[in-house]
Amino acid sequence: MKIALISDAWHPQVNGIVTTLGNTLEALERLGHSVRLLHPGLFTTYPCPGYPDVGLAFLCGPKLRPLLKAFKPDAIHIATEGPVGYAARRYCRHKGFPYTSAFHSRFQEYLNMRVGFPTSVSEGYLRWFHRKSHAVMVSTESLHTELGEKGFRNLKHWPRGVDTTLFRPGAKSFLQDERPIFMYTGRVAVEKNLEDFLRLKLPGSKYVVGDGPQREALQKAYPQVRFTGYKKASELARYIAAADAFVFPSRTDTFGLVLLEALACGIPVAAYPVPGPLDVIKDERVGVLDQDLGKAAIDSLSLDPEKCRRYALRYSWDDSARCFVDNLAWIRTPWIFW
Repeated sequence: MKIALISDAWHPQVNGIVTTLGNTLEALERLGHSVRLLHPGLFTTYPCPGYPDVGLAFLCGPKLRPLLKAFKPDAIHIATEGPVGYAARRYCRHKGFPYTSAFHSRFQEYLNMRVGFPTSVSEGYLRWFHRKSHAVMVSTESLHTELGEKGFRNLKHWPRGVDTTLFRPGAKSFLQDERPIFMYTGRVAVEKNLEDFLRLKLPGSKYVVGDGPQREALQKAYPQVRFTGYKKASELARYIAAADAFVFPSRTDTFGLVLLEALACGIPVAAYPVPGPLDVIKDERVGVLDQDLGKAAIDSLSLDPEKCRRYALRYSWDDSARCFVDNLAWIRTPWIFW
C-alpha cells in the first residue's frame, strides 16, 4: 500500500509524535509498504513562539497538493491538526478523498496552560478538524472513552511500541551521582508538570533529560537537579538505563512513550494514576501509581528490573504498524481520481 503521512511535527523536534511517526514509518517499510512523509521541513516555516525548534508551515497548500498528487497514495493519514494537517484536510475534502487522522496530544490543554487560550474554543476546533475523518486513531482505551464523551466519532485504537533493541538494560556506572537516581526524560514545559517532581524531597539525585521553554527557569530554581539537555537514541538509552527509578509527573499525556522506554531499560516507573500512566502501567510489578508522587518514587525502587523489561517486550512497533494499516485498509483512495 502507498501511504501518505501528513504531520506538523518532525525533526528537529523531539517529542512523542515524532518518535511515533518515525518508528511507524520504519515499521511500515519493513512490512512492505511505500510511505511518503509530508512535514514542515518541505515548506517555508515560521518559528513557533516559545519553541524555536518548531516550524509552522502556514499557507503550505499550494506546495503540498502537487506532492500528494505526484505520489498518488492509496491512503492518506493526517497526524496533526496544525497548518500542514489543515492544508491536507482541506485538499482531501475538496477532492472527496477519504482520510484518517490521529489524536496525539491534548492540544487544547497545552494552549490553555501556555497562553490562557480557552479550552472550549480549541476543543471545538479539534472536533471540527476530526469530524469528517474516516478513522480517528487514539493510543489508549481511556482516550477513546474521553473523546467519545466529548463528541468525537469514528474512533479507532492504535497502540504504541518501543524499540527494545535500542532501549535495554545498561551499566549503572554511566552516571556517578549519589544513588538512588530518579530520572525524568522529555520536554521541559509547563504541561509536563515537572515541578511536582523537582520539589519532591527524595534521597540521592534527580536528573532531567530533555529541553524546552521552562528549562532555564527550572534550572535556576532547582540548582541541585542535573539538567542534561536533549539526548537522543543510544545516548538517551544509556541515561535511562543508568537510573534507578523513572518519575513521570505529567497529568496530561495521552500515552507517554517514555514510560515504555524506561521499562525496556529495566527501570520501574513512578507516576500519578491518570490516563496515560494508567493505560501503560497495567501491572503493579513494574510501576507505582499514586497521588503521592514521592511515595510512588520511593516504592518503585523495590520493583524487579527484569519484570519491567519483560513487560516492555510485549510492545512492538511492527504490531503497532499492523494495527495502523488495519485502520487504513478499508478507506483506500481510488487511484483513478488522481
